[in-house]
Amino acid sequence: MEFNENIKWYVIHTYASYETMVKNNLEKMIENSNLQEFIYEISIPTQDEIVEKDGKRKVVERKKIPGYVFIKMVYTDHVWYMITKTRGVTGFVGPQGRPLALTPEEVKRMGLEKVDIQDIDIKVGDNIRIVSGALDTFLATVDEVHKDKQKVKALVQMFGRQTPVELDFAQIEKL
Repeated sequence: MEFNENIKWYVIHTYASYETMVKNNLEKMIENSNLQEFIYEISIPTQDEIVEKDGKRKVVERKKIPGYVFIKMVYTDHVWYMITKTRGVTGFVGPQGRPLALTPEEVKRMGLEKVDIQDIDIKVGDNIRIVSGALDTFLATVDEVHKDKQKVKALVQMFGRQTPVELDFAQIEKL
């Protein structure tokens, strides 16, 4: 049974800081209820943030939108019921608690879909611009390319020196 045109991203509201628990509970519910053909992916978008504490810098992973979990699924009343009854879920984002699908632009902006690696032509030494995340608008030089993980390690000029950062393909554009 193929539902390609009906597979869309939706947003689930959760209790504060319960996102990971909700994701785990949903994955167990999908397995127990055999809903794999309706629910394809569950995501908690994160971004790297540079934090300076006691004179030391480190990169910390933070949730882009705390209190929300994103789910790629085929919407049916049964799936809606199963998700809303999952522990930690307060409901879907949409009118009267019914899900409202994200637009393709919103999906791209949130970085929910992986970038097709054929679209990325980046090599070590290339100059790039960071287009999303904590380092938005920074320029960097590619140090390593990991096509299997869809990530690059790049050197960003920050605090007067070159700082290595790891970025998703969706966060960068080649100059």
